[in-house]
Amino acid sequence: MREALVAAAFELFLERGFEQTTVDDIVSLAGVGRRSFFRYFPAKEDVVFPDHERSLAEMTEFLDSGTGEEDPVKHACDAARLVLRMYAEQPSFSVQRYRLTRKVPGLRAYELSVVWRYEHTLAAYLRGRFADRPDGPLRADVIAAAVVSAHNHALRTWLRSGGESDWVAEVDAAMAFVTGTWSDRPADRTPGGEPATDDVVVLVASRRAPLWRMVQGIEGALENPRRV
Repeated sequence: MREALVAAAFELFLERGFEQTTVDDIVSLAGVGRRSFFRYFPAKEDVVFPDHERSLAEMTEFLDSGTGEEDPVKHACDAARLVLRMYAEQPSFSVQRYRLTRKVPGLRAYELSVVWRYEHTLAAYLRGRFADRPDGPLRADVIAAAVVSAHNHALRTWLRSGGESDWVAEVDAAMAFVTGTWSDRPADRTPGGEPATDDVVVLVASRRAPLWRMVQGIEGALENPRRV
């Protein structure tokens, strides 16, 4: 019944517009009563975002499943991936919702409230992990906002493509940027997601040495790190 109500609502939203569609119109098309609608959705706006409660619960469960030994920034990024995966499970519906939300100011405001709940959940987890740091609350709030912003960038890129682009690659690049920027354990990654290196090569050569010999010396040092 829940899926039938969502399908009926979107059929009417696309045909008539969101503002012009009433709850009575939706239940009439779905063939159910008003009580059935409000059993599943507190308001008409909620039918546009029927899967976010489940997604938020999954994110919370995932964050709580950590051992406490994992990189908290990476764990928060992995939690955000669950949300994008939820969108990707229903590409056609997600693209329709994106286009509808762009047209209706009230839905954009509602969407912002949904995003805030994700950010609040991530920040609460990170505050617990950074509790022993003087800058813990600030760090938690800033990183949570960064994770959500990076996730939304990847999500919008995928939605604007009509659900055709590689959402996995989009979110991987976005989350690599966050971990590379904020993680204390960046796993040898730079903010751009490339392997980081802090090796220093020092070449001692005569001023008269030809350039090709200097290049040869550098190449030899890179091939053999133990070489002095």
